[in-house]
Amino acid sequence: MSNDTPSNDTPSNATPARSLDRRDALRLLGTAGVLAAAAPLARAQTAPAAAPATLNGNGFYRQRIGNMTVTVVSDGTSPLAALLPTWGANPDRQAEFAATLAEYNVAAQNTVNHFNPVLIELDGKRILIDTGRGGTGGQLVGNLRRAGIEPETINTVFITHGHGDHIGGLTTAGKPTFANAQHIMGEAEFNFWVTQATPNDAVKNNLIALKDQFKLIQPGQEIVPGLTTVATPGHTLNHLSVLAQSGGQGIMILGDAGGHFLLSLKYRGAYVGFDTNGDQAAQTRQQIFDRIVSGNLWVTGYHFPFHAIGHLRRLGEGSYEFEPTVWNWS
Repeated sequence: MSNDTPSNDTPSNATPARSLDRRDALRLLGTAGVLAAAAPLARAQTAPAAAPATLNGNGFYRQRIGNMTVTVVSDGTSPLAALLPTWGANPDRQAEFAATLAEYNVAAQNTVNHFNPVLIELDGKRILIDTGRGGTGGQLVGNLRRAGIEPETINTVFITHGHGDHIGGLTTAGKPTFANAQHIMGEAEFNFWVTQATPNDAVKNNLIALKDQFKLIQPGQEIVPGLTTVATPGHTLNHLSVLAQSGGQGIMILGDAGGHFLLSLKYRGAYVGFDTNGDQAAQTRQQIFDRIVSGNLWVTGYHFPFHAIGHLRRLGEGSYEFEPTVWNWS
């Protein structure tokens, strides 16, 4: 979750398959995501060294959207003892939230928190959005490599906001992880963090240490051709999401503007415990969810369960549901 310091942390037979309804799919999503994101490293090590993994599932998931290849790259998970009240923080709605988790068979205790940076390949360039936690817990670089992508081939790194689980992977052992990349961040968000009187270690080691490598931009400004920043304040006051468009299709990379994959979508006004301004974050989510549905955009959320990519469906006024895309191995 958004801590200011990065964590170190069908068989083939004659029996017809039963069709899953949406609640079954949401229940299974969390389990399938954990298994996929934590696929055994040993399997990758037994593959020929010159042949990177091509099947989705070993810590990454590729999706073709227009002329883009969008890859959700897991940075792993961290243990989460209790989902509430962190992921649904409204004090007067705890019973309602708990009942909804039970209805959808989403574990409320002893579960995990997912971290999902996104890589976009477009026009011969590779753009990475957020960098995970870094340190011993971060799995971004390993999972990029299993997808056949070396850190030095990343052309651009964009940071949605300055929380440790998004900036912690910018450096490795004191050096830039993505040495050949242009680093980009929203100007107001960057300046907020680097001018703190007592900045936390994540900020010191990853933003301040690399400050001369950052290009600072504004809401609505282009990151690279085809990718534009979208103001989504509330989680942090200057949080920026990313709209990527190509070939008549688009995807909204929410970052932490998405909140929780069930509660933040289903309930107007719901906010999470680490939103800087809960009311503003909830209002922003209503606006961005409506934009995603109205535009028939793909969507991915940083803390949604892996593979964390799909579409949104409008349930009613101010109420939405995440529909993960049907898994495709290739």
